[in-house]
Amino acid sequence: MSIDELYARAGVDGRRLRKAVSLLSDGRWWTLADVVRETATSRRTIEALMRVLPLEHRDQHVRIPTEQVKLYNISISSSISDPVSHMVDPSVVERMAGIIARAPRGRSALDHVSATPETVVRRALLLGARFWLPGSRLLCVGDHDLTSLAVRLIHPEAEVMVVDIDDRILAYIDEQDLGVTTRWADLRLGLPPSARGWGDLAITDPPYTPAGVGLFVARGLEGLRDRDEGRVLLAYGASERTPMLALKVQHALADLQLLNEAIYPDFNRYDGAEAIGSAADLYVLRPTTKSWPAVASRVDRLATAIYTQGPQAVESAKAAPPELGDYAPDLLVGDWPRDLLPGVPRVRLSTWLAKPYAAQVSRVAIHAPGLEAALPRLVLAARDAEVRVFGTTSPVRLPPAPDAITRRILAGSHGKVANAWREGLVAELGLTKNQARARIPAWAGATALELPMHRLTGLAAAVARSLEGEDPGLDEA
Repeated sequence: MSIDELYARAGVDGRRLRKAVSLLSDGRWWTLADVVRETATSRRTIEALMRVLPLEHRDQHVRIPTEQVKLYNISISSSISDPVSHMVDPSVVERMAGIIARAPRGRSALDHVSATPETVVRRALLLGARFWLPGSRLLCVGDHDLTSLAVRLIHPEAEVMVVDIDDRILAYIDEQDLGVTTRWADLRLGLPPSARGWGDLAITDPPYTPAGVGLFVARGLEGLRDRDEGRVLLAYGASERTPMLALKVQHALADLQLLNEAIYPDFNRYDGAEAIGSAADLYVLRPTTKSWPAVASRVDRLATAIYTQGPQAVESAKAAPPELGDYAPDLLVGDWPRDLLPGVPRVRLSTWLAKPYAAQVSRVAIHAPGLEAALPRLVLAARDAEVRVFGTTSPVRLPPAPDAITRRILAGSHGKVANAWREGLVAELGLTKNQARARIPAWAGATALELPMHRLTGLAAAVARSLEGEDPGLDEA
């Protein structure tokens, strides 16, 4: 096949091919990944193009030979104007590049692919160009890309909260000391109580499956306090070869009764995700009056298999439930067969985390397949009951509780940490409530179940410092 035949087959979408040819004929050396990202075109399409071009090679780099450039050189301007590129400060991009480079590596089982430093800076700039941020609140529904930090660097007047399943990311964000509030959440089990109705805007770059996009956007909607003027920004990309996949995702958004207020094509660029051109569009989604009943009726029925790979991928087979053996629970928590112990009450995992279970139980059996990150919180929610976890070999490590105040906090895991901590200081030291409150760090304004793991494991040490009267800010990092 010749280059002209490729152009003819591409039709009106052939601009992306001509853009790639323009790059390869500009005299510079290019890697395949760079051409994919610059053109926002799938790896398969660029590979097909390269097979018909007379390329010269140097290690992993290619270009059209100088003597043949005149046969291929085409001047192609940017396909769609970027509304904020002219506002990008290279020094901020450089700082974000350093922050991203030191961050924990992505996890393929969570569909992590890192956005480029320039992308997260441009996200922050677009938020400021499109919305009024002074005094506003931004909820980041998942934040492996560290958009939260870029927003705080550029718009320190805005409050930012991150909810994420990856405790490593939450710890790293706190280490940067940029004033971002962090909360742990497995969004399949619900949004943290302190994040519900908290934000004016939400932003998410979710797993690119219809269920993943639907779930993360629904949680973003639950996090809005302004139901009339709030927005959810969504990064989502698909290959130009698979429009039906994108259509399924748009159906998931339509099911939530959302208005596509704006779509910025190829706004997001990534180091990876070459199957979709290392790029994703940026959607600005506005809720309607029908969005809220749609969320209420659909969000808890969305599938837990939301990822594209790993044990919770959409293609993964459902594992058989484990045997209880001789264990006789008086409460079943989680994904158990309907015909198992029909006389024993059961509760959903999301309900178990959302509120204390009213029944008096002494033995609890938990089955949470594919939800290993949630296991410490699921066990912590049991209070004083005996708990056995089935269906996993992962050890469940709970935070140490060597003192009465820490035990009080963890025993009331559904209540605010700060309240139990304050009551403990009043009881232990005879302080007034205001005196006790001054010794408690700001991050304690959450339940124990939504605290990141580094806060939970460091809780006893923080309590000890408060008993000694030390500055509670010492454990902020």
